[in-house]
Amino acid sequence: MAAGESKIAAVRGFNRFYTKKIGVLRGSVLASSYSLSEARVLYELAHRKTTTAVELSRDLGLDAGYLSRILKRFASRGLVSRRRSATDGRQTVLALTPRGAEAFAPLNRRQNAEVASMLSEIPENEQERAIAAMREIQTAFSSGANAEPYVIRSHRPGDMGWVISRHGSLYAHEYGWDATFEAYVAEVCAKFIREFNPERERCWIAERNGRTAGCVFLFDKGDNVAQLRMLIVDPEARGLGIGQRLVEECVRFARQCRYSKMLLWTIDILAAARKIYRQAGFKLIESTKTKAFGHEHFDEWWELPLRK
Repeated sequence: MAAGESKIAAVRGFNRFYTKKIGVLRGSVLASSYSLSEARVLYELAHRKTTTAVELSRDLGLDAGYLSRILKRFASRGLVSRRRSATDGRQTVLALTPRGAEAFAPLNRRQNAEVASMLSEIPENEQERAIAAMREIQTAFSSGANAEPYVIRSHRPGDMGWVISRHGSLYAHEYGWDATFEAYVAEVCAKFIREFNPERERCWIAERNGRTAGCVFLFDKGDNVAQLRMLIVDPEARGLGIGQRLVEECVRFARQCRYSKMLLWTIDILAAARKIYRQAGFKLIESTKTKAFGHEHFDEWWELPLRK
């Protein structure tokens, strides 16, 4: 889909602002003798044990001829060493020399100091928002293979608001469920917080690029039975294995707590979730036609024995 003029203008406006902010248009970087391209090459060499000109050209988006001239200047000043690859005679392996590391060190220190100074101009909460926005931009313009990995953490204050809101909006959008489902999720969250037993219960939150991407809960149902509840993965984070990982965390913790079995309740139309449950070893044990959340469907109970 072609971008409209307003979007193009917005991107160009941001580019003008940010290049001025970080001094890209200056002839040198951080009052040094290095151009921006030279500093970028030096940075990559400093953060790689070895590399090749082909890899640098690809990763930095630099013309091969232009990069070759930079590397020749670096070699003449003793900043970089070059040797023929043992596995591919057509490739030259590059590495930063001790002199190159010495040249890079003050550049790195000044760069860190400049970024720290830039961030200090805004309040800490605004710093977090700015960094999150940067991650969003990086993710949007990166391929899936280069996207940042997700992390799984325990719940903290503020997470329940996301759980309630995301369940309500997502299920309304994808399945047409009414507001009674959001009320149901709110009641479950309230019960979890009020009666939380950290020895036997858990909530796991998935984060990707600094943003909440999914969750799952494990409740103590009584009689040494655990219940998995409210598994959800944000559409933007699907396909990364987050749902499977969250269920695995539940099962692992339930075994650790020596529950005899796990139960979960779901609905027949939630095909993606049901696939994850089946892969984790859950078996469908009960299905009942009912009406809830504005629609008729089949309630399902699934079971996973935890002891042989």
